[in-house]
Amino acid sequence: MATVLITGASGGIGLELAKIFANDGYDLVLTARSENKLLELQKELSVQYDACSYVFPCDLAEKDAALAVYEFTRSKGIVIDVLVNNAGFGDCAYLAESDWQKQYDMVRLNIIALMQLTRVYLPEMKERRSGKILNIASVASFAAGPGMSVYYASKAFVRSFSEAVAEEVREYGVTVTALCPGPVKTGFEKAANLEGSKMFTLLHAADAHKVALCGYRALMKGRTLKYYGLSAKAMSLAVRVFPRALARKVAKKVNEKK
Repeated sequence: MATVLITGASGGIGLELAKIFANDGYDLVLTARSENKLLELQKELSVQYDACSYVFPCDLAEKDAALAVYEFTRSKGIVIDVLVNNAGFGDCAYLAESDWQKQYDMVRLNIIALMQLTRVYLPEMKERRSGKILNIASVASFAAGPGMSVYYASKAFVRSFSEAVAEEVREYGVTVTALCPGPVKTGFEKAANLEGSKMFTLLHAADAHKVALCGYRALMKGRTLKYYGLSAKAMSLAVRVFPRALARKVAKKVNEKK
């Protein structure tokens, strides 16, 4: 039986991916900060899909939390066939006025934890000559984002990192997929202090299940990059056609609050 590890599994895209994998017969390792939400999801997956799942609550923004997840799976003798790096958050604020700790934690979660989990599980996948990794990037990865500078930069890292590692491990039968959706209907808007911003009014927010299903299908096909939604496709094209200065101005306008 194949096993998938999903970070940020307690809500949004991560929760929907957990249901999709469970429905497809996978065992699951679920991690997020909220133990109660994880336990509720574990029960739901068991009842609805007869799925076996393990719960490991932790805050991946903490130093070396990713290593704790790895040691948990090792201690249980669990082989991770699929790694889904979904956990992440944003913050709408100009850097000079931002909460430094929040920006720092964002980098540790969106970048360091994702990179560390990939690093610890990848050698085993290479040795088995099989394995899949899904990293949740964003339409934000295509341009600089005034008003959300750290978040946009973190997602640019995720996309670039995913593309590079995908090429490094291709000959070993391992695939790495970066999913780049536009705004999605999750708790991201509130957590990122984006309530009242133009991002969720100018750009249509997608359904989390549809985005998760798109990512799952791309992962199974071994796609390296997958865009979801018109905004993501338009942004990927625009940054290649229009001057970057214009892209920055558009991103700044999108991130502004009413």
